[in-house]
Amino acid sequence: MRHPHTRTTRRRVVGALIAGVLSTASLAAPAAADGATGPAAPADGLALTPPMGFNNWNSTHCSADFDETMVEGIADLFVAKGLKDAGYRYVNLDDCWALPSRDADGKLVPDPARFPHGIKAVADYVHAKGLKLGIYTSAGTKTCNDAGFPGALGHEYSDAQQFADWGVDYLKYDNCNNQGVDAKQRYLTMRDALRATGRPIVYSICEWGENKPWEWASDVGQLWRTTGDISDSWGSMLSILKQNLPLAPYAGPGHWNDPDMLEVGNGGMTDTEYRTHFSMWSMMAAPLLIGTDLRKASPATFDILDNKEVIAVDQDSLGKQGTVLSSAGGRWVVTKQLNDGSRAVALFNESGSPQRIATTARAAGLPDAPAYTLRDLWRHQSYNTAGTLSAVVPAHGTVLFRVTADRHWAAHPPAVELGLDGGRFIEPGGTAALTTSVTDLGRTTAREVSVTLTGPHGWTVAPTSRTRTPALPTGRALHSGWRVTPPPGTPKGSYDLALTARYRSPSGASAVSTTTVTTTVADPPPAGTSYLSDLPWLSADNGWGPVERDTSNGETAAGDGHPITIGGVVYAKGLGTHAPSQVDYYTGKACEKVTAEVGVDDEEGAAGSVTFEIWADGTKVASTGVLTTDMAAQPLTADVTGAEVVSLVVTDGGNGVTSDHGDWADARLTC
Repeated sequence: MRHPHTRTTRRRVVGALIAGVLSTASLAAPAAADGATGPAAPADGLALTPPMGFNNWNSTHCSADFDETMVEGIADLFVAKGLKDAGYRYVNLDDCWALPSRDADGKLVPDPARFPHGIKAVADYVHAKGLKLGIYTSAGTKTCNDAGFPGALGHEYSDAQQFADWGVDYLKYDNCNNQGVDAKQRYLTMRDALRATGRPIVYSICEWGENKPWEWASDVGQLWRTTGDISDSWGSMLSILKQNLPLAPYAGPGHWNDPDMLEVGNGGMTDTEYRTHFSMWSMMAAPLLIGTDLRKASPATFDILDNKEVIAVDQDSLGKQGTVLSSAGGRWVVTKQLNDGSRAVALFNESGSPQRIATTARAAGLPDAPAYTLRDLWRHQSYNTAGTLSAVVPAHGTVLFRVTADRHWAAHPPAVELGLDGGRFIEPGGTAALTTSVTDLGRTTAREVSVTLTGPHGWTVAPTSRTRTPALPTGRALHSGWRVTPPPGTPKGSYDLALTARYRSPSGASAVSTTTVTTTVADPPPAGTSYLSDLPWLSADNGWGPVERDTSNGETAAGDGHPITIGGVVYAKGLGTHAPSQVDYYTGKACEKVTAEVGVDDEEGAAGSVTFEIWADGTKVASTGVLTTDMAAQPLTADVTGAEVVSLVVTDGGNGVTSDHGDWADARLTC
């Protein structure tokens, strides 16, 4: 848990991450201490699949919204919205449920303003719905909130018995104010205290991965945090994903790697990014703890959280965590063995533009077969494939398949891959030329194939070549040209176009495949030399808080930074970021050079370490070595001649993202 107002505590949370874990090259899984299959399932039968439920922290922190009315309302929604039927069971309280002081007998006291009827009454309400209740405390003298609520250090047996008496089913045990006591000792003591109650309580170890709990906690708790706290941003989610992926050998029934709770629905990411979040957490056999206030959730949020086919991947009884097959260029292929012999395959696009990502059924671990059944878990459609598993995946998107070598593949239409070349950008008043493709990936021929491209209302989309073919054999493609023109006065920004292929299988059954392609209306860059902080960007992803213009990064709200200062030198212009960060600019093939003075902002003491990179159309064209807080600003220059998009990237320096405030001082673009 993070203090929402205290940055030093958050630094402790992430300060001991594994060196180098954020780099793509470090993602090979380590050997587990007990062999490749990980520890055996526990005899107590707890958490044989990853726990699913809700925790209030990500949406409420310690605000007044967090009370028994909210908790009971979440339980009601679990039932009413079908989330209970989908497998969600735990309704968990986080910090701030107690009074700051124990009573005269040393007992914990629920806050009477938040929980006027006490915790047991809430537990009884939740249990009556067929659900379970979770609670929170810390393995220290106080919890993580600045108000100083009592922690359990030195009170483990008394607190555990209170939890059991109240009917608690799940304990999240945090790491703040631990007085330097050995982590194993603190977490073992609470394990023994919980067992002494005789009540089955799932035990969630939340020591942020500081002491590599995956190596020692399989007989201590049922799950252990592997990282610092997640925040509701693409950069944070991506960083945590990369830290957790290498730990696959340590996961299994009753002992799970925990990359922290879900942010789905909290508003800091797009629905595409939230689908990636949910898909990849499921591929990692991660606990699925909803972190949004379901009373305010949109239908799109419920659609993501209630995707039973994706949940089935997470909850598969074999208990395998997915492993990385490849990740070059941000094109990730992750595969997961499932109990019925099938494989889940995630094609995940880390980059900011659409990319084709491909693998094969054989590479995913399936046996040789004439063909395979390919189930798209977000589109809820089945196809046959000759063995290729591929898709053009949107920026920050994930396509999730379940692939089976079965005898019934011919009952499904052939899979087709929809693609798009060109036309990513349209300057105001201009027209884009696009080429779409429909490729047959199936063992059978797609017949009577037709393709359409539809733009937003008022846009003109006209074909410039054929859009139909009577037959498309395996491996063959239909390429169609288009001219796309937005109406005059179209505001700058990104716009979605629908690409649809209609066809028939050899048996005559009709099939439809649809994808969304995105084009962006963007101003051409100005001639001459301009400060990048004065230009509009296409997108800006940042590890903590927003990217700031002409100030450092303050980690929370826009405008909370300070004057950019590197090595004692103050700069009036520049960008303030926090690793991992990427800022993309449209340069329209009209620019030649990017220059900047780069370094870690002085406000970060001695902890920060980052690398700076400049990319042109997906190719790295300039980079620094690792820069730390005690270093002066370093000049960085890149030739970006002919590039359509230029990206400013800040990555972790190899020791986690603690205090990684990367400044692009005096950053300029010459066109």
